[in-house]
Amino acid sequence: MISFVKAHACGNDFLVMDEAVAGRNHAALARKLCSRNTSVGADGIEFLERRGNGEFFLRLFNADGSEAELSGNGTRCVAAWLAKSEGLMEVALGTHGGVRTCRVIEASDPTYLIESGMGVPRVMPRTIVVEGVGEVAGAMVNVGNPHFVIFTEAEDFSAHGLSWQELGGRISTSPLFKFGTNVEFVRVVSEAKIAFRIFERGCGPTTSSGTGTCASSAAAMSLRGVNRDLTAVAEGGKQETVWTSTDAVMMLTGPAEIICTGEVFPL
Repeated sequence: MISFVKAHACGNDFLVMDEAVAGRNHAALARKLCSRNTSVGADGIEFLERRGNGEFFLRLFNADGSEAELSGNGTRCVAAWLAKSEGLMEVALGTHGGVRTCRVIEASDPTYLIESGMGVPRVMPRTIVVEGVGEVAGAMVNVGNPHFVIFTEAEDFSAHGLSWQELGGRISTSPLFKFGTNVEFVRVVSEAKIAFRIFERGCGPTTSSGTGTCASSAAAMSLRGVNRDLTAVAEGGKQETVWTSTDAVMMLTGPAEIICTGEVFPL
C-alpha cells in the first residue's frame, strides 16, 4: 500500500506522497491516482523528498503525467502538511523552479494561512498568433514556471470570440511554447483587485493557481498600473500578492487545507 495526504488550496487539490515510494513511476502514479472517477482524484501529485539536514525537495507531476517546475498552491499544501505533522511553521522547499520559503501566519487545523516567497516575476509583453483566432495580445510571465496572461473586460472572461477554456486550451498546447504554458485570463476590477481564470498546463481549467495568481498580479501591476499590494480572486477564492518593486521577491498569501490521509494500492 502507498500512503498519501490530500490537501487543497482554494480548490486546487494535490496528493502529497513520499518520493521514495515512486521509484521511476512518477508519471504513471500521477495519471492513475489523479483520476477523479477511478481513483483518489487531484490536479497533481507533489512527491516530497527528504534530503537530510532538514532539507526538502518537491517534484510535481500533473494529472496527465507531465512534470512541471513547481506549483505555488501545491507547495503551500505541502507546507501545511509539514506544519500539521511535524510542527514546522516555516520551511524552505526546493523545486525545479527554485526554493520557495513558506511561513504559517495562522493555524486553525486543518486549515493554514501561509505566506510564500515566490521568486522575482519576469514580465514580457508579447503578441502571439493563434491558429484560427489570429493575433492575441498578452504577456509572457515567468514565476519559476511559464505563463501567458491575457487581459479581458468580459464578465465571463471570454476573449477573441472564444470561451476562456477554449482559447486557453489552444494557447497552452501551442507550438509557440516548446514546453507548453499556463494561461490566465485577467479582468481588472479596481486598483486593488483583479479577477482571473486559469487554464493550467497538464491539467486544464482549475479553480485556483498560486503561480497563476502571481503571474496575473505581476502582469496587472506591470502593464495596468494596479496597486503592488493586490487581491486576486479566482473561482476557488482569493489570495493576496505583494510585489514592492520589479526586482523584489513577490509574496503570496493564501490558505491550504488538509483534507485527509489514506492508502492506495500500488501500480
